[in-house]
Amino acid sequence: MFKKLVILSLALFLVLPSSLTAKEVSGVDIPEAFKEGGQDLVLNGVGIRSKFFMDIYVGALYLIEKSKDGNAVSNDDKVMNIRLHMVSGLITNEKMTNAVNEGFEKSTKKNTAPVKAEITQFTDVFKEKFAKGDYFDFSYVPGIGTKIYKNGTVKATIKGLEFKKALFGIWFCEDPADDDLKEEMLGDD
Repeated sequence: MFKKLVILSLALFLVLPSSLTAKEVSGVDIPEAFKEGGQDLVLNGVGIRSKFFMDIYVGALYLIEKSKDGNAVSNDDKVMNIRLHMVSGLITNEKMTNAVNEGFEKSTKKNTAPVKAEITQFTDVFKEKFAKGDYFDFSYVPGIGTKIYKNGTVKATIKGLEFKKALFGIWFCEDPADDDLKEEMLGDD
């Protein structure tokens, strides 16, 4: 009986679509799909944010339809999600806030004034301690705004397409946080 169960399990595993399995990147299982705002999203791409030869986080982008166009990802008024999974215990709340603020400066071409209040609301999420293994989701839903999750719990919802453009621009603008990560999140297949 045990042998039959093993054979049946192996057969099922071989015929299951790959979309049900997760990708592993830097020891992190990245789901192939994400659901937000009643919309099914697919994994567009995943990569690692490194600094000084050290992995900081795994970044994944989820879209309705795959895209290699960073400008469209930043500017589209469509449901989408970015997941950041911390893989370093060396990143502190202060370092994360500083990096995010630098990213907003770049993504807005130093014009953060129109979204200053929203940026403050966003960075307030990082005042709560986090550690290696924690993950953040930034899910944009048209008409609602950007939901900021920490480990699956909503910490803030920030209204406005302009804020979403600035936030997603951190990874997809002309001068992104990490060129290699941008390329990987936009899909390398």
